[in-house]
Amino acid sequence: MLLAFFLDIETILMTETRCDICGRDGVQVRRVTRSYGKGKHLLVIENVPIISCPHCGESYITAETMHEIARIKLHRNSLASERPVAVAEFHCNELG
Repeated sequence: MLLAFFLDIETILMTETRCDICGRDGVQVRRVTRSYGKGKHLLVIENVPIISCPHCGESYITAETMHEIARIKLHRNSLASERPVAVAEFHCNELG
């Protein structure tokens, strides 16, 4: 079902290429990684389809994508696999 969902969004974008924000044609699908929660409750979802407009610079997800993210979060124990992740903390003296 997950694979079918991601294929459907590609099909939708073949026919609907207009940006929901600025209304111009030419939106593109980018695949990103999103993280939810922190610590031992951290869930990382890879390959999330984001609609990106090269004209206005906005990026957004569809309602279908939001529903799929919610489903993945709800069923994380059966859908996610545990992997070790390197974590680094950003430090910037410039901001104080």
